[in-house]
Amino acid sequence: MSNVMKNVVIAAKGFAMGTANVIPGVSGGTIALLTGIFTELIEALNAIMSPAFWKLLIHGKFKEFWKAIHGTFLCSLTIGVMISIFSLAKLMTYLLRHHPVQAWAFFFGLIVVSGIYMLADIKSWKLRDALFLVAGIALGIAICTLSPTQTTDAKWSIALCGAIAICAMILPGISGSFILVVLGKYDYIMEAVSTLNLPVLIIFGIGCVLGILAFSKFLHWLLGRYERATLLTLIGFTLGSLVKVWPWNDLAALAEANALNGTPGAMHIPGAILWAVAGILLVVLLETLPRKKKI
Repeated sequence: MSNVMKNVVIAAKGFAMGTANVIPGVSGGTIALLTGIFTELIEALNAIMSPAFWKLLIHGKFKEFWKAIHGTFLCSLTIGVMISIFSLAKLMTYLLRHHPVQAWAFFFGLIVVSGIYMLADIKSWKLRDALFLVAGIALGIAICTLSPTQTTDAKWSIALCGAIAICAMILPGISGSFILVVLGKYDYIMEAVSTLNLPVLIIFGIGCVLGILAFSKFLHWLLGRYERATLLTLIGFTLGSLVKVWPWNDLAALAEANALNGTPGAMHIPGAILWAVAGILLVVLLETLPRKKKI
């Protein structure tokens, strides 16, 4: 595969991550994990925090610096994420309001099969592996069943919400958008994205940058010391998030969609099945791309 095609593939994975990140209940980190870029993403973000790499830049060694921080990888991924977020924010809001069952069914199928593939990569199971997996599932369920709260619209609060949400966005199974829902900021931020409210987006972005750089260093340490346990827990998070993605989870939203579309509830079942199959096929397609096997 040529370098150009590799960058296009990385950008496409970033697009998928960005799409997931604007949907409450779906994790961009899950997409990163199942497409095989999660570890490189954490390594790249950790490299940016290392003083040794910045010394290369200070001494004018630009090529070495760019390579050390996985610059091409990060740029390609970021381009895909940003295109997705700014192009799909309105579409996702529309789909989740007017066609919630089909939208959630798609992501339910995607996450279920992703979990199966990731579990299939684990070799030589031990009791402690199962315990880490179960702990991850339990934590994922606990986080996904949190009740929304209200937070202030002060600048510091917006930045803090960005820092917390971005940490969740890179964790498989934990939806950064859902964390924004819990913090009472999802509609506020989606509105800012849709209307290009730059003051809000800049403050939120600063919080995201600070949060992801600090948290990625902790994740890098965990993966370096306890890679198997960390990945098993993250897979558990992914599976635990299914309680939030169940297509018939939000009956109030479903009733509203039925009223808007004039569609009986039973009519959603065939469509939900088709969209779940579409999610499954997407994962199977992604699995044909190169991915590091065995944990």
